[in-house]
Amino acid sequence: MKNLIITADDFGAARQVNDAVLETHAHGVLTAASLMVGAPAAADAVARARATPSLRVGLHLVLVDGKPVLPPSQIPDLVDGKGEFRNDMARAGAAMFFRPSVQKQVEAEIAAQFDAFRATGLHFDHVNAHKHFHLHPTIAALMVKYAVRHGVKGARVPLEPQGVLAQIEPRKAWAVAMITRSFGEKLRRRFARAGIAAPDQVFGLAWSGAMTAPRLKGIVENLPAGLTEIYLHPATGPYPGSAPGYAYGDERAALLNPAVIAATQGQDIRLGGFCDFPIKGSP
Repeated sequence: MKNLIITADDFGAARQVNDAVLETHAHGVLTAASLMVGAPAAADAVARARATPSLRVGLHLVLVDGKPVLPPSQIPDLVDGKGEFRNDMARAGAAMFFRPSVQKQVEAEIAAQFDAFRATGLHFDHVNAHKHFHLHPTIAALMVKYAVRHGVKGARVPLEPQGVLAQIEPRKAWAVAMITRSFGEKLRRRFARAGIAAPDQVFGLAWSGAMTAPRLKGIVENLPAGLTEIYLHPATGPYPGSAPGYAYGDERAALLNPAVIAATQGQDIRLGGFCDFPIKGSP
């Protein structure tokens, strides 16, 4: 049996995203969504998710390129003059690693986002971080701490098999995947020790914002054994704050594509969210 989670990130970012998430879950292959609890359309996302219990929803932890849950005055080292998270991930990451005062602010914001998700009343299916910032060891440790506290049993580790991608279309190995692999392996071990399930492989990194129907179909048809997560960013169109160059409409169309739907119905594939699959034991 091949277990497959197909996730939409940035749930709550805008009505355009929420519309696409609910549509592709109802009529396509989407099984899960990761909620930005402090985003402009988060309340709409929560209301619609409550009415759709089959959609598995988790926390998309935001510590960069977005707005905090806490007042900016409580986390001054994490935000810019507009009260939004800083976008210089390298400098922000260094401060989070070396400065205890910044670490306290990061923990306060992470705790607030976990609490905000819990307050929605939704089942807490999983947790991950915007732009994979949980590869950072400080954020990873805090994510585990609060995931355990809230009973969260699933989390993303961004490790993408390059060989599978090469079977779908000719390409060079993605350099970022090579650089981040050691961080990802450490993160997987950290999650396993805490009893948090991570997929055996994740797809969506190299083709982020460009997961077309042929690519999605190709991944499903070449799906490795074990637990796989494929993540996308579907939306009905661009919205304030959307990423330049992302083909949101194409990703939405991929999730609704009849050939993709047919591919998920073969090969002894089981679709679901993290809560639908057994938790592996610690190594």
